[in-house]
Amino acid sequence: MPRIIYCYVELILSLECRWWIIRFNQPLPQMLELRTQALQLLSISDPFIKGPSVLALRKDFEAGQVQLDPQSVLTEEGVEIPGRPATPILVNPGLVKRRSMASKEGRAVLIHALAHIEFNAINLALDAIWRFPNMPNDYYQDWLKVAAEEAYHFDLLNTYLQSQGFQYGDFPAHNSLWEMVSKTTDSILARMALVPRTMESRGLDALPPIQEKLAQAHDHEAVALLQIILNDEIGHVEIGNRWFNYLCEQNKLDPIVAYADLVKKYDAPKLRGPFNYAARKAAGFTDAELTALHITQTH
Repeated sequence: MPRIIYCYVELILSLECRWWIIRFNQPLPQMLELRTQALQLLSISDPFIKGPSVLALRKDFEAGQVQLDPQSVLTEEGVEIPGRPATPILVNPGLVKRRSMASKEGRAVLIHALAHIEFNAINLALDAIWRFPNMPNDYYQDWLKVAAEEAYHFDLLNTYLQSQGFQYGDFPAHNSLWEMVSKTTDSILARMALVPRTMESRGLDALPPIQEKLAQAHDHEAVALLQIILNDEIGHVEIGNRWFNYLCEQNKLDPIVAYADLVKKYDAPKLRGPFNYAARKAAGFTDAELTALHITQTH
């Protein structure tokens, strides 16, 4: 299990390394590598192991106990990804039931759907780390941050579900977010354009209306949880925007034209309002991009 691996490494670095050097005069054992570990964590199916393992990986990386090799070309051969639990059962998006938020179960169905999105978001961030080589170090640090924050969001939502007598896996869910991840395995430009900037940006638009409905049902705890998530998701979309624009600059592409071409090529879902103009601006969309997407500020 990953946490055991990390504890073992910490033990070597803090205690046994001194003994290793004195007794054998040998170099230190090789450190874990971030992108390789991201691939391994992506394969974990149990969300209650995956989430804490991601948080531990980020802690160890920031402490200098995990190294980064941006140049290595990794393969998923022999690794089953993405790791996911037997439940929830995955169904067509149209078959995911919607229930009244006036009931506790109705609100649980909604929070469960969001928890499933967060679990998939952990996976997509880990996939962005291991799959694409030769990016600046900041790219990998950014996506490790995203993975850790998504793990935190998942824990927040599942803890809420448990407080209401439910847990993750109790209701069916759909797989739209990961389907777009799967479509864009061949292109980091497409991945940045169509996952954070398209699929995840929809969350910026969807969360405020959900918060309003929850407030009407007097579920202020859930409203507060979704505000934490919304604040963080603005940063995640900004990361996608920043690296999409970086890649466009590197390849001498016009971002607006490139985005439109990628939407068509990969058959990305069409954006539908209402839009959260302020959140999208905070996430780094330019006025020209928002105009091209027909997203305008409402008063």
